Amino acid sequence: MQPSAAHTSSTVEIPEHGDVPRHVAIIMDGNGRWAKRQHLPRIAGHRRGVESVRATVAACAERGVEFLTLFAFSSENWRRPAEEVALLMQLFTMALSSEVDKLHRNGVRLKVVGDLGRFEPKISSLIEQGERLTAANKRLTLTIAANYGGRWDILQALNRLLREKNLSGAQVREEMLAPYLAMSYAPEPDLFIRTGGEQRISNFLIWQLAYSELYFTERLWPDFDAAALDEAIASYRARERRFGRTSEQLEKSRRAEVA
Repeated sequence: MQPSAAHTSSTVEIPEHGDVPRHVAIIMDGNGRWAKRQHLPRIAGHRRGVESVRATVAACAERGVEFLTLFAFSSENWRRPAEEVALLMQLFTMALSSEVDKLHRNGVRLKVVGDLGRFEPKISSLIEQGERLTAANKRLTLTIAANYGGRWDILQALNRLLREKNLSGAQVREEMLAPYLAMSYAPEPDLFIRTGGEQRISNFLIWQLAYSELYFTERLWPDFDAAALDEAIASYRARERRFGRTSEQLEKSRRAEVA
């Protein structure tokens, strides 16, 4: 498949942006802590987290968000206890089996990005089937980042570029590399949300988040709902998105648009 980059780089041009973020990216943190507070096993928190995914997908579609990217499983999450990893893989399999038809009926396109070669064949097959079934849907693109890491993404893009273009020893420019990134089909995130109180991006979309607005909330992921999404979007709307410009330049640009 030929790489493509159909969207503006925020470090090259000023991207289109408005009151509703086109692309929301979320680190869904806090499932285990939620379960602990409820005196339940950790997997119960992950199951409850799937319900929050369902609610957030619906809320984003209703509000006109075009792209939603969820960090489901990082390349570093393999370090967790083997039992928890096995249960997460079971939950991922169940979600792919039960949710794809619902996504399709609601006009949602599914994409899964990451180093997928480590997953069992059943999961890989379900991913392929889900992407193929929903490929033509336009209402919302839901991307699940699974066994994904931002550094992995940059390295795999660079290696593909050098291999396909035979560029060893040549200078690589941003516009050359961007089409090979895992999410070249989507605009850069306007709004990044992390639940659970931590304030870091944890190797998630480290190239793409260059000019994203960052929003951190103490709310644990199983408690994240449409109202919490609205709070994040309200915070986003209050930001002044300068993309390297001054406030005076922005004001001058606004006056020119009105005139």
